[in-house]
Amino acid sequence: MARILPQTKSAAVNPLKTSQPLGAAFAFLGVDGAMPLFHGSQGCTSFALVLFVRHFKEAIPLQTTAMDELSTILGGADNLEEAILNLKTRTKPKLIGVCTTALVETRGEDSAGDIADIKLKRVEEIAGTEIVLANTPDFDGAIEEGWAKAVTAMIEGITRPGEQVRQSKKIAILPGWNLTVADIEHLREMVESFGLKPVILPDVSGSLDGTVPDRWVTTTYGGTSVEDIRELGTAEHCIAIGEHMRRPAEVLQKVTGVPYVLFQSLTGLKDADSFVSLLSAISGASVPAGVRRRRAQLQDALLDGHFHFGGKKIAIAAEPDQLYQLATFFTGMGSEIAAAVATTDMSKILEKVPAESVQIGDLGDLETLAASADLLVTHSHGRQAAQRLGIPLMRVGFPIFDRLGSQHKLTILYQGTRDLVFEVANIFQAYRQAPTPEELDPLRKRETPDGPRSSPLTRH
Repeated sequence: MARILPQTKSAAVNPLKTSQPLGAAFAFLGVDGAMPLFHGSQGCTSFALVLFVRHFKEAIPLQTTAMDELSTILGGADNLEEAILNLKTRTKPKLIGVCTTALVETRGEDSAGDIADIKLKRVEEIAGTEIVLANTPDFDGAIEEGWAKAVTAMIEGITRPGEQVRQSKKIAILPGWNLTVADIEHLREMVESFGLKPVILPDVSGSLDGTVPDRWVTTTYGGTSVEDIRELGTAEHCIAIGEHMRRPAEVLQKVTGVPYVLFQSLTGLKDADSFVSLLSAISGASVPAGVRRRRAQLQDALLDGHFHFGGKKIAIAAEPDQLYQLATFFTGMGSEIAAAVATTDMSKILEKVPAESVQIGDLGDLETLAASADLLVTHSHGRQAAQRLGIPLMRVGFPIFDRLGSQHKLTILYQGTRDLVFEVANIFQAYRQAPTPEELDPLRKRETPDGPRSSPLTRH
C-alpha cells in the first residue's frame, strides 16, 4: 500500500492540477446540444476556455454569468437568471450545465435554490431545456472530481427515477475523464461487437472528435442525448470506469436500481481480459474473432516491448485514476515507479498505486523527485522539467497543447495497451545513449602494481 504524502508547500510551483469547474464543463461537453455555464467571473471561464481550445484545437461552447464587483457583493442570482434566459434565446441548448466557481462558493450562494426559483418563475421561457447544477469550487478537488460531480448531477437531475422495464441488450457506460475520444470510440465498438447497445455518459467522442460540421453550431454537436440520459434506468447493467466514477454509478443504482460493475482501469492484458469476459457473460456470446486477434497482437507486443521496460525508472504526475492506470501499466511491464505525484488526496485509489509513496503536489515536486528517472510522464506543462532534467517526456492527460491529435490517442483494452507499449518502447529507443568505452569495459583503466594498464580488449 502506497503512503500518501500531503502537500506542505504554501504555493504551487508549476501547477499540476486543473480545476473542478473545468472538469464539470468537460463532462457537460459530452452531451449533445449542451452549453456549460460557469457561474462566476469572466476570468474563470476565459482560463478554462483557453485550455480547452489549446488541447482540442476546436471551437468550444462555454459561457459565463460574468459576475462583477457589484454582483459579488449583492449576490449573483440575477446574473445567473439573465445568463440562462439569454442562452435559451440565442443558442437554444437542450442542456445548460451550471458549474459554480470559487467566487460564488466562497460567498456561500444558494445556487441550487436560485436555479429552482428560475425554473419556477420561467417555466415557459426555459421549456425544452434541462438545467443541471454541479457545485465545483476551484479551491477544492481537481478535474476528476468536477467530471464525476457533473455526471452525478445529470443522473440526479435528468434520469427518470424508479424501477423500469430493462432492455436486455442495453448497457450504460460511465467513462472516466481520462478516457480519450479514441478510447470511447473503441469502447463503443468493443461493446457493440458482442451484440450489445451501449449508452455512454458523457460521450466526448461524439462532440470533441475533431469533425467539421456543415453549419455553425452554437452548442455541442454530438454526444449523449438528453433523452438517453433520461432513459438510463432501462439499461440492464452499468459499467463504470475509474474510481471517481463510483459515486455516479451508485447514484444511478439508487435512483433506478440498475446494478453496476466498476473497473479501476482498462489498460493492460489482465484488465482488458476482465472487461471482455464481462461483456461475454452479459451478452451470452463468445468473444469475436477480431477481439481474439487483437489480444494476440497485444501478447506479441508485450514480448517485443518488455526488453525496453525492464528496470526503467518512471516518474508520473497525474490525476489519481490516471496515475493508477499508468503506474500499473509500467510496473506490469517490469518498470519501477521512481516518483508518483497526484493532484489531490480525495481518491482511495491512491493507496493502490504500485509505488512506495504518492506525493500530493505539483510539477515542482515531480521535478525534485524525478532526478534519477528514465522517463517523465505528465501533461504538456511538464516539458520544462523534462528539459532541465534531460529526461524524455511522455505526454498524457490534460492539457496537451504542444502536440496534435492527443484526443485520438488510444490507451485502453488490447489495442490501446499495445499502442502504449510501442509508444514507450520507441521513446526509450530514440533517447538511448551510446555507452562509453569505460561502461563497456570496466577494467579499461584498472590499476596494477606496476602502474595503470589497458584492458586486453584495447591492446594492439
